[in-house]
Amino acid sequence: MGLNPELAAVTFGLLSALSWGAGDFNGGLATRKTSVVGVVFISHLAGWILLAGLALITGEALPAAADMIWGAVAGLVGLIGLVALYRALASGHMGIAAPVSGVLTAALPVVFSIGTRGLPHAAQLVGFGLAFLAIWFVSFTRTGRHEAGNIGMALLAGCGFGIFFILLDQVQAGAVFWPLVAARTVTTTVMAAVLLVNRRSNLLPNGRGLLGLVLLSSVLDAAGNVFFLAAAQAGRLDIAAVVSSLYPASTLLLARFFLKETLSRMQLAGVLVALAAIVLITL
Repeated sequence: MGLNPELAAVTFGLLSALSWGAGDFNGGLATRKTSVVGVVFISHLAGWILLAGLALITGEALPAAADMIWGAVAGLVGLIGLVALYRALASGHMGIAAPVSGVLTAALPVVFSIGTRGLPHAAQLVGFGLAFLAIWFVSFTRTGRHEAGNIGMALLAGCGFGIFFILLDQVQAGAVFWPLVAARTVTTTVMAAVLLVNRRSNLLPNGRGLLGLVLLSSVLDAAGNVFFLAAAQAGRLDIAAVVSSLYPASTLLLARFFLKETLSRMQLAGVLVALAAIVLITL
C-alpha cells in the first residue's frame, strides 16, 4: 500500500532535509580550507556524473524539452543560492547562516503554493508556523543577534533556494533524474567558465581528505535534490518545501558533534519545535 500524498511529501521532504543538511556541513567545511569555486565545480561535476548514471541505470525516459529547461533554469538560480550559502558557512558560525537562509527558502514556496493551490488545512498551517519558528529558534545565538555579513549571504541563499524549489515544482511528474542532470549541466558549465577565467589551479581542492569532503557533499546534495523532487511530485509544494527547509537542524547538530559548536537552549528548543511541526504537517 502506497503512502498518502501528504505523508509521502513529508517523508521525502525529511530525507531531503537530512541529505541537504549533511551536504551543507561537508561543503562548508571544505570551503573553509579551499576556494568555494573549486568546491562547487568538483561537487557539481561529480553530481552530474552520478545523476546521469542513475538516469541511464533506471531507464528513465527523456522528458519534454520544457522539463529540461525548468531544470536548467532552476540549476542556475540554485547555484547562486549555493555559492552564497557556502560563503556564509565558511565565514562564520554554521548555526547562523544555514537557519537564516532556511526561513526564506521555506517562505517563498509557501506563498507561491498558497497562491496557486489555495490554503492547506488548519493543522498544516499551524505546522508551517511552527516550522518557521523552529528555524528561527535554531538561529538564536548567545548575543541575540546575527552578524550582518552572514545574514546578507544567507538571505541571498534563501532567495536562490526558494525560487529553485518553485522552478523544480514545474517539472512534470515522473521526470526526476534528467531535469536534475540539466540543472547540473548548467551549474558545472558556469563554474568551469569561472575557473578558466581565473586560470588558477589552486582554486581546486587537493588532498584526499579535502576531496573526500567535497565528493561526500556532492552525493548528499544530489540525494537531497532527488528527494525534494519526489516530495514535490508526491504532494503539495508548500509541504515539501517547508519540511525540506528544516535542513539547518541537521547542519547545526553535525556542527555541534564534530566542531563542538555550542548549542543554546533556544536552539535545542528549535529542534523540538521542528518535530512538533512535522507531526502537524503530516496530519
